[in-house]
Amino acid sequence: MTSIKRIARPVVVAITVTTLTGCGLYKKYETPSETALQKEYAEAKALTEADSLAFGNLQWQEVFTDPMLADLINRALENNVDLTNAKLNVDIAHANLRGARMSYFPSLMLSPNGGASSVGNEKLSGWNYTIPLTASWEVDVFGKLLNNKRLAESAEQQAKDYAQAVRSQIIGAVANCYYAIATLEAQLQLSRETAVIWGENVQAMKDYKLAGRTNEAAVVQSQANYLSILASITDLEVALDQANNTMSLLLNTMPQKWAISPDARILAPAIVRDGVPMRELAARPDVRAAEQSVAQAYYTTNLARAAFYPGLTITANYGFTNSFGSFIKNPGNWFASLAGSLVAPIFSRGQNIARLEAAKAKQKQAMNTFQYTLLSATAEVSDAMTTYEKNKEKSVLLAEQVDNLAKAESYTKELFAAAGATYLEILTAQSSLLSAQMSQLNCELAKAQAIINLYQSLGGGR
Repeated sequence: MTSIKRIARPVVVAITVTTLTGCGLYKKYETPSETALQKEYAEAKALTEADSLAFGNLQWQEVFTDPMLADLINRALENNVDLTNAKLNVDIAHANLRGARMSYFPSLMLSPNGGASSVGNEKLSGWNYTIPLTASWEVDVFGKLLNNKRLAESAEQQAKDYAQAVRSQIIGAVANCYYAIATLEAQLQLSRETAVIWGENVQAMKDYKLAGRTNEAAVVQSQANYLSILASITDLEVALDQANNTMSLLLNTMPQKWAISPDARILAPAIVRDGVPMRELAARPDVRAAEQSVAQAYYTTNLARAAFYPGLTITANYGFTNSFGSFIKNPGNWFASLAGSLVAPIFSRGQNIARLEAAKAKQKQAMNTFQYTLLSATAEVSDAMTTYEKNKEKSVLLAEQVDNLAKAESYTKELFAAAGATYLEILTAQSSLLSAQMSQLNCELAKAQAIINLYQSLGGGR
């Protein structure tokens, strides 16, 4: 202990003045609150209790209650490659953090060596050997190790946030794909049923022509109408195949057809919201990950500043040898040594200055990205909520439209049978009805996707 004090005493004198200016290097990162948006975020983040009734805080099983959808989501969470890699990134970050924490401990190294020499034809003689145990300890005078550890901690937390974001995206992607397949199945079913009816109309027009009640133009128009819906069916079949393949990729399995009911509809809990509370945005994993980038940039800047200050290393050697200088002594004796070194940068060809300037610029970049992420999150929530509300209104209007067009088609057919309407009017009524029915199905899909996107944009997916 006396030897350590003897080494450390001149070092302390040399760095005391510098320490007074370097104490800021030990300061821990704090959530910025320079702008009104940042201040609101910092206050929301400081709240420890989460609102259990908030839509984004619900467990995904409470939002997606369809048994088949729940099973598909579970399978995706178990097998998805992106989520698996995200979890591995957490393991990598944890290993790096463990290494950063271990840097506080001395390093130990055992390096035995030996040798002999000879002159002319003489046999080897003068065997010497040394069995040293070397310990080296870097004293964290200016927070290099501390900032490096905090940087690793931030990287690990960011990896966890990223994994949560990937998990949320996978849940949302599976749900979106599920209802897209259901909608395509419903549209395909509707189109095929309509095609059967329109095919029968072609034959009916041919019979009416033979009876002298219509002309060739009506026959040709009915045939064209029938061919148009057959063509649209092929497009729906292609889209359905692509959606099934997307679902297969999400579940990391071979492409296959998923038996999803065309009647599947989302039954989400009631959503009552006024504006976009920052408290919910602060829980979003991508927002938290963006803030961790700011924290990492902060610690990187501290490390760049620390490079301007001296580094103190204490080295100790202890072992057994028979070589002392130019003398070889048998038997050997134990030896011990203790030394300290202080390395202070004086001129490094501008590398330290450049590193610090670059670190400051990257810190500003990270702050800009973080603030934009907050604004983007606000816009996403607003968009999803507006889309959901407007599609609720639209679905009511479309239901009335479909009902009226169905009546119009029926009335037109009756008029045609009584020679009070042309077949062109029937074609128009049938086409309008089919278009409205397709729009109604698309509206239901848009409403479901808006709910899913709203849940995801509020950080849901726990």
